Amino acid sequence: MDELLRIDPEFESKIPPLTEEEYQLLEENILQDGVVLNPLIVWNGCIVDGHNRFRIIQAHPEIKYTVFEKEFPDRYAAIAWICCNQLGRRNLTPQQKKYLIGQRYEAEKLANCFRGNQYALADKSASGQNDPKQKSERTSECIAREINTSESYVRRAERYAKGVDAA
Repeated sequence: MDELLRIDPEFESKIPPLTEEEYQLLEENILQDGVVLNPLIVWNGCIVDGHNRFRIIQAHPEIKYTVFEKEFPDRYAAIAWICCNQLGRRNLTPQQKKYLIGQRYEAEKLANCFRGNQYALADKSASGQNDPKQKSERTSECIAREINTSESYVRRAERYAKGVDAA
């Protein structure tokens, strides 16, 4: 099945890399168990979570693994999910967290931008346009509340992430 899976460089670039020691420990644990305990998360054949596990699987084809296909409306929603998922890691530096918050904010803004306009698919365009249940709050407000920070921090994090990417 791994020949059907692929790594999207943009998706992978959103994930802070493991240290060499962390990667070796992950590989040792997988080899000791003989199986990858957590499934690779994919969208349209692209890995959105499990890049390191996938590389270990490729190096050791005898290792068993599972795949979970996750649905996203578009690649920006996938990027936002990747960033949100990575924010749950315990070993992130403050700079990595800030970068991920900024990347998530940018991706969610782009995802929202393409919903409800003339270029979106009809089923997406109609959804939410006149829906009274739809939240009118801004993306930065929503993210700030979720991660318990200020809106201005979320917007600054986006500028920070853009600066990191430009460097």
